[in-house]
Amino acid sequence: MTGTLTQTAPLAQAHAQALAQVHALTPEPGPGLGLPLAHGVGSRHDLPLSPFYAYAGAFTALLVSFLALGLLWSSSRFRGDLSGRPLPVALQRVADAPATRTALRFLGAVAALVFLLHLLLGPDDPDRNPAPGALYVLLWVGLVPASLLLGPVWRLLSPLRAVHSLHPPRKPRPLPAAVGIRPAALGLLLFTWLELVAPDNTSTTTLLAALALHAAVQLGGAARYGDRWFAHADPFEVYSSLLARLSPLGRRADGRLVLRSPFHGLDSTPQTPGLVATVCVLLGSTAYDGLSDSPRWITTLQTSPLGPVPTATLGLLAAVALVAACYGLCAGALRLMNRTLTTPLTSFAHSLLPIALGYLTAHYFSLFVTEGPRTVMMAGGADNALAPAPFLGPGGLATLQVTAIVTGHVLGVVAAHDRSVRLFPPDRAVAGQLPLFALMIAYTLGGIGLLIA
Repeated sequence: MTGTLTQTAPLAQAHAQALAQVHALTPEPGPGLGLPLAHGVGSRHDLPLSPFYAYAGAFTALLVSFLALGLLWSSSRFRGDLSGRPLPVALQRVADAPATRTALRFLGAVAALVFLLHLLLGPDDPDRNPAPGALYVLLWVGLVPASLLLGPVWRLLSPLRAVHSLHPPRKPRPLPAAVGIRPAALGLLLFTWLELVAPDNTSTTTLLAALALHAAVQLGGAARYGDRWFAHADPFEVYSSLLARLSPLGRRADGRLVLRSPFHGLDSTPQTPGLVATVCVLLGSTAYDGLSDSPRWITTLQTSPLGPVPTATLGLLAAVALVAACYGLCAGALRLMNRTLTTPLTSFAHSLLPIALGYLTAHYFSLFVTEGPRTVMMAGGADNALAPAPFLGPGGLATLQVTAIVTGHVLGVVAAHDRSVRLFPPDRAVAGQLPLFALMIAYTLGGIGLLIA
């Protein structure tokens, strides 16, 4: 996350100091958005990795995986929510016990109350108030490892679900199937706009207004459609649930808690309306976050006749639209190659989730391990808390970023191949993946380009 449209916020300055050992030559952000937190993506001069080797290694990894799958993987092996090794019954009883669910909901409500009290009573200064870091780091970034390890945790911790459970509607209306998770996709887009574009997005006034709007929409929808509304419209719950598809913990179709390969969980991703939009928002917004570090883009914002905020808004929308357009062209090519494939958009959308995870890891890892502890220390009452120095040097951080992106794409290739051999005739299963393979290469090279541009 970068501050590119106003004066650099104090928290960004603190984070920049904490990352000085890794990014000693990082350019000073220009006038920008006043974002509180700078993400860990370096620019060309501070990424100690040859662009040639980064591109060549990524392309080689994708090509080798594609050829190996084509030769060795001729039938679908993933079984979705029918797979998994059951965990002990006693463990499932504890996990599903009403007392456990109540305790987790209470924990989420207490954390939300502490966050709200800091907003209402704390100083309007992100360098002394942990609320901005709690939202932009502990929640937004922290949901990634939490969901990967534990499953869809936000469903259990959501304070809005806790509030709704106090007075649920007696006769909720059915939610139209066509709605899907489109409301959550819109919510994610609005949140990323708040995070990356909105001016003064660490001020208590802005955060309270955003919180009030979010609560009103979620509780109002739940009052009309019941608690199923959250699974379709709460951006954080949908975000957590999609990432949890890659968790080794999951539920079989019969409700059993199981350990399974993340590929099986990924294969069980529902092909619901709005899935493509949601994943494209995750990919496009993260791509824009990387672009916003570019000196050329900073100059564009400073000199744009439209003004920095409208220009940044258009840039964010363009990044999401570009990701969606590329995937749409790929889906159209798949449809031309197999006329019996009636849902090309949603059939392969699950293969984009590992890519989104790779982008999120590459862009936000250093942010989480530096600003996360600092936020916790501020919440504990520490004054002038400094972010800990990164435990990865420049070479280690560069390697992690490129590895995360390439690994995400390789996992996407595997998921797409398994779905392809299931949907395409055997004689066209490999050829039918060529549009997806081309898309993966484009996304990979674009993601690495954002790291070194």
